[in-house]
Amino acid sequence: MSTVVVIGAGPAGIAAADCLIAHGVSPIVIDEAPRPGGQVYRTGSPELGLDMAKLQGTEFAKFQRVHEAAERMRASADYRPQTLAWGMHDGELFSHGPSGTASVRYDALILATGATDRTFPIPGWTSPGVFTLGAAQVLLKDQGHLIGQKVIFCGSSPLLYLAALQYHLAGADVIAVLDTTAFREKIKAFPKLTTIPGTLWRGLTYMQKLRGAGIRLEHGVELMAFDTHSDANVRAVTFRDLRGVNQTLECDAVAVGFGLRPETQLAALLECEFRYDPTFRQWFPATDADGRARDGLYLAGDGAAIGGADAAELSGRLAALATLSDLKADVPGIEMAGLRRQITRHRRFQAGLAKAFSWPVSAAAALEDPTVVCRCENVTAGDLRRAVDTPFGPREINRIKALTRCGMGRCQGRYCELAAAEIAASRLLAPLEAIGKLRGQAPVKPLPVSAAFDMEQRS
Repeated sequence: MSTVVVIGAGPAGIAAADCLIAHGVSPIVIDEAPRPGGQVYRTGSPELGLDMAKLQGTEFAKFQRVHEAAERMRASADYRPQTLAWGMHDGELFSHGPSGTASVRYDALILATGATDRTFPIPGWTSPGVFTLGAAQVLLKDQGHLIGQKVIFCGSSPLLYLAALQYHLAGADVIAVLDTTAFREKIKAFPKLTTIPGTLWRGLTYMQKLRGAGIRLEHGVELMAFDTHSDANVRAVTFRDLRGVNQTLECDAVAVGFGLRPETQLAALLECEFRYDPTFRQWFPATDADGRARDGLYLAGDGAAIGGADAAELSGRLAALATLSDLKADVPGIEMAGLRRQITRHRRFQAGLAKAFSWPVSAAAALEDPTVVCRCENVTAGDLRRAVDTPFGPREINRIKALTRCGMGRCQGRYCELAAAEIAASRLLAPLEAIGKLRGQAPVKPLPVSAAFDMEQRS
């Protein structure tokens, strides 16, 4: 019997595992979270008794369906929650969980690692009270808590409107949604957005409900600073509106985000080829139409290409069917063809979203030198510019990292790499793809000291 490992128990990982189980293969499913569902279909601690129907809103039927599949996964797979897959070598996967460090040799590996917030540095963004959009949603869905009582949502992401509405329904005073992309850009993206009309309609409905609740919506703003109290806690957001007028809105918390970036560290360890995508201005792992990166390795969900929860489910199932096909199982080719067509539609929609909620490229050149870019190592925009200004200085992101320590901290560049590359590209007047991407190395995330002793004993 072949050993198939699935990394991640979000929509893509659950769908992949459910498909494998239906075809008689019981996979090993490794997930960092204590409960399946990923970010979109996250559940709170059972003892809290959170009203998930209220938190999920119109997505509750999908939430239920995904968690029904998760229960089948729990019953039939070797499900390992609260476990970090931190390294790979020569067909062996290393993980650390409640039982310590473990390893498993696999015949096929499906990476469904998901995505994290794409962040851009703004003066004051490291202050207490400033959260990413994802973190604001985690606190609400997982613990039933708000990040504050007077909250401003800002950046450029469709999640701005969903998260703001969730907070409004949960009782927060949502002061405003400050979107850095002009509304005219959303109109230009409309043809691609109509490929998934139901999702487009939901997004427009979120905006309508927020306006109906009297919540201020601003498009095309320039975020200038997150102002703080004397105790360093955030107290206001200063921005320049579409007319060029500077404004300040008071608050006690901020949620900020600029879309998503895929979690690709494990793919990098496995020496996947990466391709630069000019629409998203990011590097994505290269796969075929079924998610196959090479023999025995498959990628699904937002860890492969940003596509959203629905596309993640579809691509998880498709990757599982590709795995089964390569293991010589009898799989329906007509279903695989249908899944490919659906995924293509969803990714076209996401390309439209990337235009409707654009990454603030021009802000990189204008970012003030004292602004912290790498919060782990306290590297500023000025530090990066001085590095590339050095005679014979670095022209590639890994050399910039070596010289400045940007990306060497706890997050290993997850929250600073994209902004640092933009700053370097703007300073060097170079195309972004010329700056490259950070190389991966194990462990992909911090491990407890006990893991070193476990590995020593194993050797």
